[in-house]
Amino acid sequence: MNRKKSEKYYEEAKKMFPGGVHSPVRAFKSVEGAPLFMCKGDKAYIQDVDGNRFLDFCCSWGPLILGHNNPKVRKTISKALANGTSFGTPSPLGNEIGKLILDNHRYLDMIRFVSSGTEAVMSAIRLARGYTGKNKIIKFDGCYHGHVDSLLVKAGSGLATFGVSTSAGIPDTLAKQTIVLPLNDLDLVEKSLKKHKDIAAIIIEPVPANNGLLLQSKSYLKGLRSLCTKYKVLLIFDEVISGFRVGFEGAAGYYKIKPDLITFGKIIGGGMPVGAFGGSKKIMKHVAPLGNVYQAGTLSANPIALSAGIAALKILIQKDFYNKLNQKTEKFVNHLNEHCTKKRYELHVQSIGSIFWFCFSKKKIKTADGIDPKKMSYFKKMHKLLLQKGIYLGPSGYEVGFVSEAHKPSDLKQATQTICKVIDKVMV
Repeated sequence: MNRKKSEKYYEEAKKMFPGGVHSPVRAFKSVEGAPLFMCKGDKAYIQDVDGNRFLDFCCSWGPLILGHNNPKVRKTISKALANGTSFGTPSPLGNEIGKLILDNHRYLDMIRFVSSGTEAVMSAIRLARGYTGKNKIIKFDGCYHGHVDSLLVKAGSGLATFGVSTSAGIPDTLAKQTIVLPLNDLDLVEKSLKKHKDIAAIIIEPVPANNGLLLQSKSYLKGLRSLCTKYKVLLIFDEVISGFRVGFEGAAGYYKIKPDLITFGKIIGGGMPVGAFGGSKKIMKHVAPLGNVYQAGTLSANPIALSAGIAALKILIQKDFYNKLNQKTEKFVNHLNEHCTKKRYELHVQSIGSIFWFCFSKKKIKTADGIDPKKMSYFKKMHKLLLQKGIYLGPSGYEVGFVSEAHKPSDLKQATQTICKVIDKVMV
């Protein structure tokens, strides 16, 4: 595979940007070769600057549930663009998308738009602290919530310990406001709630999809809801990935569990940078200017971004959209799993809705420590061979893959055959 132009761009980029990229995983450090510089996307395919064309299962890390360059989204953006790019004022588009979401999401009364998923989580955490008057947060090992200082932490030396920073630049005093627990252990959650009286909120990805796809049981998530209610702690669902992906109501609707706050990103912007957080009026009325929890953003509810979101959500709300997408994904995943089972490989594909993940184990993995980092060498080989055969996955074995509406049955059939052949080469 010719990568000469990508390699040239990368060498140039490294002189200007840290690591030559603007987000670490893009640097291809976990796989082989220089990162590919993409220049075009259409439907289920992307193309790099060297003219290589790939069937895309990264989908810009999730937002492109409709595939690349959706004509309805593009047309709506062009129409909005003709009227200007940014006003820094309210606009009718904000009302339109707000109504579209709130009228079709049973667990939201009010919502506030921001510009990214990280910003949404940061704002929700501040709101939880301001509303409860408490400071500490419980998060879970294996869940990622953006590069928010107080959440960019890992577990300490014990189980129910305060967090330890995973990045330079985060004061220990701030990291210690976060308690990091393993997933799938309600007893430990309750022990922590009993021990620490200053906990404002528990935050979790209800569909943990940033460190593998660590699917939790409905009973576990319901247990978290019960404990939060019992100990008067807010439950925050980080649905930056699962929101509008596993269903229009996201994981909250999928599991029929009402969190106190929900954060969104990815799909809500239709491919443009948008985030949001929302919940009940009782809590959301504490956000400025109604309340004393400050949040602001010059480009929040940007008209171009909201127009893209409106166009996308109008398609997602149509009858059977998710049934068709999820059935298509299930068929794809089942074929891969049948092959791996038949060959008795230490590999299966975990999935929910249109999200999937290559898990190098015969057992379902629910916790971060259940992932064997040594087995990521298999993914590294897979990634290289699949690129050569025209299939693009996110460049890390810890990242999930996505199926979009634009993936045709014929695309998925061909991909299944190709992936199975590559698995046979890698897993021998």
